[in-house]
Amino acid sequence: MRRWAGSIGAAFGFLTRFRVAGTGADDLGASLLWFPLVGTVLGGLLYGAAVTLTGHLAPGVLAVALVALHALFTGGLHLDGLADTFDALGGGRGDRERMLEIMRDSRIGAHGAAALALLLIGKVLVLAQLTAQGTLWPLVAAPAFARWAAAALVVLFPYARPNGLGSAFHQERHGLRVAGATLLLAPLLFAFGVGALHAGGMALLAAFFLANAMNQQLGGLTGDVYGAAIEVAELAFWATVT
Repeated sequence: MRRWAGSIGAAFGFLTRFRVAGTGADDLGASLLWFPLVGTVLGGLLYGAAVTLTGHLAPGVLAVALVALHALFTGGLHLDGLADTFDALGGGRGDRERMLEIMRDSRIGAHGAAALALLLIGKVLVLAQLTAQGTLWPLVAAPAFARWAAAALVVLFPYARPNGLGSAFHQERHGLRVAGATLLLAPLLFAFGVGALHAGGMALLAAFFLANAMNQQLGGLTGDVYGAAIEVAELAFWATVT
């Protein structure tokens, strides 16, 4: 039970601002199993906020509020990963070491800023349409599917650095953890039907496309790429539903 509790706490600690005491780096590998659970909780919070604010805010303003809340819950971690990833793609010029150095740099460049702005604009536009239509189930499903996709990427691709936060996942990575994560995701498929399966497939495809591009450049992935893949997958999910 301690192992399970630790891995659940590690999943929340890694993917959100919700820190759980008593977890350590040795719990990160097992936490892959719980990535969809974390996404479902985040999505549930977004759904609750949307239900509460619908009728009080215009759809566009509500969409901005939801995107801001989502960034608040995750601490902007994945948005930072997106910016770093696209700065590396745009400024690395195919040089692996230069790309890794750019991703370590806390400053944001033009490519990262452009990618970040476009992603946030895209999220606001699709969420405005979904909330205007009263279609709120994707608020729950997209974060769960995106984090399940990230767990799959950990298993499918090697890690690009000899050490780093993401390396802890690779010490215990194996397909059984993704299989367990898929079982956790299954209730959402039953609840939301074919629409969730279709959008989830597009989310996984978007995440895989980005990960494969970075793998070809770096010979593996980094924590920044996992974060970027989550952001891209969420947008792809919501855009598919619209």
